[in-house]
Amino acid sequence: MSSIVVVGANWGDEGKGRIVDYLADKASASVRFQGGNNAGHTVVNEFGTFKLHQLPSGVFNPNCLAVLGPGMVISPALLSQEMAEVEQSGVPLRLAISDRATLCLPLHALEDSLEEARLADRAYGSTRQGIAPAYGDRVMKKGILVGWLKQPEVLQERIQFWLDWKLPQLKALYPSFEFNQSAAEMTQWLLEVSKPWLDAVCNVTVPLKAIQAQNGHLLFEAQLGAGRDLVYGEYPWTTSSNVTSAYAGLGGGLPALRPERVVAVAKAFSSSVGTGTLITAMEEQDAFREKANEFGATTGRPRDMGYFDAVATRNGVELQAATEVALTKIDCLTGLADLKICVGYKGDHSENPIWPQTAELAPIYEQMESWQEDITGCRTFESLPMAAQKYVQRIEELLGVPVSMISVGPEREQMILRG
Repeated sequence: MSSIVVVGANWGDEGKGRIVDYLADKASASVRFQGGNNAGHTVVNEFGTFKLHQLPSGVFNPNCLAVLGPGMVISPALLSQEMAEVEQSGVPLRLAISDRATLCLPLHALEDSLEEARLADRAYGSTRQGIAPAYGDRVMKKGILVGWLKQPEVLQERIQFWLDWKLPQLKALYPSFEFNQSAAEMTQWLLEVSKPWLDAVCNVTVPLKAIQAQNGHLLFEAQLGAGRDLVYGEYPWTTSSNVTSAYAGLGGGLPALRPERVVAVAKAFSSSVGTGTLITAMEEQDAFREKANEFGATTGRPRDMGYFDAVATRNGVELQAATEVALTKIDCLTGLADLKICVGYKGDHSENPIWPQTAELAPIYEQMESWQEDITGCRTFESLPMAAQKYVQRIEELLGVPVSMISVGPEREQMILRG
């Protein structure tokens, strides 16, 4: 039995879906262990191009069990919609959905939107999918669990308890708030929209332990990256869950997990969507953003673009306890006249220099040689232009862990393996 955890080294959008899809070819189970519908993983394979939001990126292996873990917040109607889109492409789904996961409901999304509007120019940059309110309710012991879908009377009772607590708060805080659904109506809606996957709801620990006993391969997948971790990220511009590899077992259904490999995914440049700091931001971003197709998979928002930040990425690699790095989208750097790597910061910064909470910082750059050759057909490290090889080797030196995978395009076969 082996277990691999794939996580982000930066702020999300690193290309984790592409790496998980590649590694899932040999996986017995592909497990999402946190988050919800607030981020997307883009996967390109023989079935087409997919933007997955809740399904694990390993769903395209028909022999792989796709697991939505207890650490997730699940948007029920959107999950049914996502399943339908994948199945329409001829992909059979084998799902196990944790009965301990939390439901993320339309009222959560409304609350999320109202709060972002209230904050105005101090907003967190939320995707407004309801993730923070759903996690908040879970912490307050008011959350609605997925397992209650199989107990309609309990479900309606818990929804009523939740509404009695939540609605007065929302009416007091947001003058425009209106909500007229009863607990009974919400219960009926939930039972209807969850029909496509209700039979998959279970204690996911059971099938995962069975796979372990059979020496199967387990693949765990996070959304976003270390810079968005609730505890260690650029707080308060974080997500509302723990995205580090240490949470993979807890959020995935195997609390005692000790993974053999932790693959931290990083782009060959920096990008960020939402609110927060991108110290290495490029002065002219538009042309490069279009070339690299850097727009949020969930919201379509343009991402901020920057040069590779080795300081931030090394900190992310350490937070993730990474054994190796997968470097994605290096092909997008072809023809970039000004190619450089941030190797340090100038200015005052906190003890955690990657995501300073104050201070004006300036990057310290190391100029790198660029290349003009099309590298999308390269399949070995040695076939890359020497300038591209040196770029990867310098990143490897700065990060302190090997770069084991290099993506030179979105297709499965456009992957260079090292070591």
